[in-house]
Amino acid sequence: MTLINGLPAHVLLVHLVVVLVPLTALALVGAAISRRAARRMGIVLPLLALISLVSVPLTTSAGEWLERHVTDDALVERHAELGDGLLPWAVGLFLLASLVWWISRAATEPRPDATGKAIWSAKPVRVAALVLSLVVAAGAVVDVYRIGDSGAKAAWHDGFSQKASHTRDEG
Repeated sequence: MTLINGLPAHVLLVHLVVVLVPLTALALVGAAISRRAARRMGIVLPLLALISLVSVPLTTSAGEWLERHVTDDALVERHAELGDGLLPWAVGLFLLASLVWWISRAATEPRPDATGKAIWSAKPVRVAALVLSLVVAAGAVVDVYRIGDSGAKAAWHDGFSQKASHTRDEG
C-alpha cells in the first residue's frame, strides 16, 4: 500500500498505530489486573491486539515506500530505524493478550489438576502474566512515543515558522 486518495499511505496508517497500540497496551494491563475486566473484554482483547499487530507492518511498509520518495535526511533515517523496532512489541502485546484472554476463559471453566485446583487460576501464573503485560505494554507505549516524536521531527523540522506568515482578520 503506497497511496490512499493521493496521500502517502504512511501518513494515514500511522494514526492506526498511534491509537491502537497504546489502547491495546492499556486494555491488556487492565485485563491482566482484573479477571472481571478480562472476562468483560472477552475475545475483543486478542482481536484488538491482532489488529494492532497487523497495522504495524502495514504502516512500516508504507513508511519504507515514503522514505524512498523523500529527500535523504538523518531525521527520516532515525525515524525509520526506530519504526522497525515496534513489531516485536506488537507481537508481544498480541501473545500476552491471547494468553490473558485464554487464562480468563480457563478460570471460568476450570480444568482441575491432580490437587483439584484450577491450573490457570493459580496466583503465580496470574502474577507472571501481569508482570509480563506491564513490561510489554510499557515498552510498546514508550516505543510508539519515541517513533512518533522522531517522525514529527522528521516531517516538521523545517516546515513551519515560529512567526505567523499571515494573519486572519478577527473582526
